[in-house]
Amino acid sequence: MTANDDIMSSRIMKTVNLRRIDKAMKRIGKNRDAQLIFQTFYVALALVACVGSVGFYDMKFTGDFFIYFTNITNYLCAGIMVAELIQTAGKKTEDYLKTAPRLRMITMLGLVLTFLIFNLLLANDPARDPALNYKVECILCHIILPIMYVGDWVVFYEHGKINWKLPLQSALFPLLYLVFIYLHAALRGFDSSIMNYAGTDPIIYPYFFLNPERVGIKGIITWVLALLAAFIIMGYLFMMIDHLLIRKTEKTT
Repeated sequence: MTANDDIMSSRIMKTVNLRRIDKAMKRIGKNRDAQLIFQTFYVALALVACVGSVGFYDMKFTGDFFIYFTNITNYLCAGIMVAELIQTAGKKTEDYLKTAPRLRMITMLGLVLTFLIFNLLLANDPARDPALNYKVECILCHIILPIMYVGDWVVFYEHGKINWKLPLQSALFPLLYLVFIYLHAALRGFDSSIMNYAGTDPIIYPYFFLNPERVGIKGIITWVLALLAAFIIMGYLFMMIDHLLIRKTEKTT
């Protein structure tokens, strides 16, 4: 056998193995039992995180829990996963998930943004107590649940449903959050004397890049535009992944 024959044989084996992996992933993706196990595990962890987000584990109610993008997004994602679980439990066929694909995509982008902002910007904020990063609800909301939520979409969801308009439309989610934050601040008279539970910023400005006292008006505009651009770009990246996954499925069908 020549060297060329060895190379050709190796390529054939790799192709065969990749096809076997694709078929196995397809079987798992459509498997109702696998979906139920994953969804139940996610919902259980999300419940732990949601309870912790209101200060239960510290035996102290956190009154500002509802103003954090992290919490709002995780509550929405938990609700969607509960809907998935109910739909999966009621179906009798083996098939991919189809629960609210557009809303699923928007909330996934929000959770990925939460993952990136926390791990790249907030976790190492000099004003933040590092011990807060190791709280159960913090680890769940910022790391474990975002990874699981994306994994659920990749493995179990029906793909090919994302069009080019959705990433742009998805930007309404963080924009509405921005409006909510400054309306909340206005209702409190823009009083910045009361600090949040972490002690890093006033309760009316949950993140430093929304706090004019720390970054100024120009800084807020710059941060908001940069994060919106990142949100939209992520949307198009996931749209590409979505279409790549559907093509892969069609080839291995």
